Amino acid sequence: MFLPSIAEKCLLLSPKTMTQTTMKTQSDTQEKTRYSEAELQEFKELILNKIAKAEKDLDMLQQAVAGSENDVSDTSPTFKSLEEGSNTLLKEENQKLAVRQQKFIRDLKAALVRIENGTYGICQATGKLIPKERLMIVPHATMTVEAKEASKRRR
Repeated sequence: MFLPSIAEKCLLLSPKTMTQTTMKTQSDTQEKTRYSEAELQEFKELILNKIAKAEKDLDMLQQAVAGSENDVSDTSPTFKSLEEGSNTLLKEENQKLAVRQQKFIRDLKAALVRIENGTYGICQATGKLIPKERLMIVPHATMTVEAKEASKRRR
């Protein structure tokens, strides 16, 4: 049984078929280096919605911190000190959540700047495109999952 070599197979193909095969192979191996304008617009809308919700949540947290003064003057001294301690703890937790929410909003706004600069979705560590699925879940991501895990291992 005779099996043609690769060179012989190429000679059997017509020039048109060879060109189509070569073009298909080249397009399959080329990686996307940035997201399209339509995709960037989709991410921008997602981020703007998340910022609006996060700012609303931040306002609620700040109001909870400012307005958590419950009147405990009518309770006995023992319960009064327990109640004040509970209020203090609750206030500290709300302050921590507010700081975390402010950082989240800052990161989302930084993502908007990257969209405007044309660098959104590009991993800062590897330069590769961050998968769209990841950006839909974590729109402020600056690294691929692999790069993020590698940076955590180095710490």
